[in-house]
Amino acid sequence: MGKKDDKPRGCGRLLLTWLASALAVAATAYLLPGVHVASLWPAAFGAAIVIGLANAVVRPFMIVITLPATLLTMGLFLLVINGLMLELADYFLDGFTVDGLLWAIAGSVVLSVVSTILEHVFNVDDD
Repeated sequence: MGKKDDKPRGCGRLLLTWLASALAVAATAYLLPGVHVASLWPAAFGAAIVIGLANAVVRPFMIVITLPATLLTMGLFLLVINGLMLELADYFLDGFTVDGLLWAIAGSVVLSVVSTILEHVFNVDDD
């Protein structure tokens, strides 16, 4: 018999993923002087939602239209796209600011690493 799967499901998983993302946004702002978040609630939670929506809706479109640049740079242009998603969150939110595209790119890298670690800690990571 297999190991019992004790991962959260449904709304519990969604809430834990949102919490991990918000904490990752706050940690990114703490670690990088060019990324600022006013508070955990509502700024970091709002940023987590906006970044998540941007990654789900806008990012796929951006990847398709920038495919030649992505291929020429062997995928490195995806870092710019990820940074643009942070800039988009900055545009829509008052409590979340990024001091330029380079900070947004650095922030996207840090945010990805911290999010991955926290999702593993909260046991909501994909296997």
